[in-house]
Amino acid sequence: MAAPAPPAAEELPGPATRRLHSRMEASCLELALEGERLCKAGDFKAGVAFFEAAVQVGTEDLKTLSAIYSQLGNAYFYLKEYSRALQFHKHDLLLARTIGDRMGEAKASGNLGNTLKVLGRFDEAVVCCQRHLDIAQEQGDKVGEARALYNIGNVYHAKGKQLCWNTAQDPGHLPPDVRETLRRASEFYERNLCVVKELGDRAAQGRAYGNLGNTHYLLGNFTEATTFHKERLAIAKEFGDKAAERRAYSNLGNAHVFLGRFDVATEYYKKTLQLSRQLRDQAVEAQACYSLGNTYTLLQDYERAAEYHLRHLLIAQELADRVGEGRACWSLGNTYVSMGSPAQALTFAKKHLQISQEIGDRSGELTARMNVAQLQLALGRLSTPAAAEKPDLAGYEAQGARPKRTQRLSAEAWDLLRLPLERAVPRAPSSDEECFFDLLTKFQSSRMDDQRCPLEEGQLGAAEAAATLEEQAAHPAMTASPQTEEFFDLIASSQSRRLDDQRASVGSLPGLRITHNNVGHLRGDGDPQEPGDEFFNMLIKYQSSRIDDQRCPPPDVLPRGPTVPDEDFFSLIQRVQAKRMDEQRVDLAASTQQDAGGPPEPQQQQCQPGAS
Repeated sequence: MAAPAPPAAEELPGPATRRLHSRMEASCLELALEGERLCKAGDFKAGVAFFEAAVQVGTEDLKTLSAIYSQLGNAYFYLKEYSRALQFHKHDLLLARTIGDRMGEAKASGNLGNTLKVLGRFDEAVVCCQRHLDIAQEQGDKVGEARALYNIGNVYHAKGKQLCWNTAQDPGHLPPDVRETLRRASEFYERNLCVVKELGDRAAQGRAYGNLGNTHYLLGNFTEATTFHKERLAIAKEFGDKAAERRAYSNLGNAHVFLGRFDVATEYYKKTLQLSRQLRDQAVEAQACYSLGNTYTLLQDYERAAEYHLRHLLIAQELADRVGEGRACWSLGNTYVSMGSPAQALTFAKKHLQISQEIGDRSGELTARMNVAQLQLALGRLSTPAAAEKPDLAGYEAQGARPKRTQRLSAEAWDLLRLPLERAVPRAPSSDEECFFDLLTKFQSSRMDDQRCPLEEGQLGAAEAAATLEEQAAHPAMTASPQTEEFFDLIASSQSRRLDDQRASVGSLPGLRITHNNVGHLRGDGDPQEPGDEFFNMLIKYQSSRIDDQRCPPPDVLPRGPTVPDEDFFSLIQRVQAKRMDEQRVDLAASTQQDAGGPPEPQQQQCQPGAS
């Protein structure tokens, strides 16, 4: 016979109910504390399990429940389960607003902003972070104000970087909207820097200097970027933060490359390499080798460039980074071309082609095919020049590059082989498309004809109707139907009922036990509150972001690997060099006489980095 179920709390007598609630409160708090301890130790998965158990037990202590929501949201954030993190931070915000906890509302708004930023919902993230800032300033919370300013700068910075990647523009040559976004990021970082200086928080100053350097770098202000990164470096050394020191050296090297001071850049990259070995971070070590190889290419020291590219290749193979391995092979092919070793260059060009096909890098595959064909032609493995122009290059010119017809098959006239620009040229519509649009127009026109009013039936009263319309236009107040106001009232009431149906109820929060002890702290569901301008402004921003979410996604970007720097600025230099080479090309039609008189003089070699 089954044992009887334990009585519900409301069925127990008064003292028994209190004892049960006390035991449940203790159990919930103990579980939450254990979850917090595990998260601090870095075991977020186990910490989440304890926090979820605490929510299952439930509590009537609203402050405790708010803290559990916040910790759960943060734990899910570190586990990269951003939808769950967003859910619990929303619970935290709703609870904080319900009990009138302004500081809790500020904290939850900041957490929501950070989560939305990672999800790419930048406009909503700015709204939440601005709310955090407003409340912190209202409460005189300088620490919270500094965090909010930093977070808003971070959101604009992330949005600006994403726009930079999508537009594939060089630093300093950005569209106005991208420049404005990065300028806003810089503005909030500077405001954050002023506040943390007042607070004497040196660690926060270091973060602000580093981010200011990064935003000025993207804006093309390389001198200012080096100034900020040097400040970042000094504070990193002050705290013995080797990882931050390594990042500062790498960023200083990047900025000096664009300033044309390649020798200084190599010194910074060598320090980056040294620190990455101390930190035993192989991926970062490979990135430093990659940067050094490309910088020595710019210095035309091809032997050292090949040495560092080979180191990059070995580490990429150890880490099974096929993207990095492909970049290393492409760079080595360019380097050996410059050294006058076409046979070795061909070996790496073929390897680059193989890897590009494996990882689905269409741009890299097209470039590798072009490189292999040119090298085989130069080595005499193809019988005629016409055969060298027969490889499958479909789509190469469509991505913005023009294959050059070499007039002289010698190492002196070779271009350093480069990846195509990630741009598409407009194309004329095909005949199939024109037929489709013609058919669509006919169908639409027939639908519109079906909706037209027949003119024959209304011809007799046309003059009378026109006179009536003129009178109504002269007296608009008389045109309103007596039922107009009732109709709009009906719409307003139905819309309000729809809004009420969508409201979040406090009673639906997981883990919340409403008792006579906390019911007084909860605002009544029926308390009327007229929304203000701030609400509608926020609503407009949310709606605009929803529209953006429905837009078609941009074209896929090239695959990235752990041994290739995220800020692959050598691809930007490569694009600049490619434009310069295009400007120096000779028109084939105009150079016919020159070909008849003898081979043209070789063009001056343009040094290009080995990056895609």
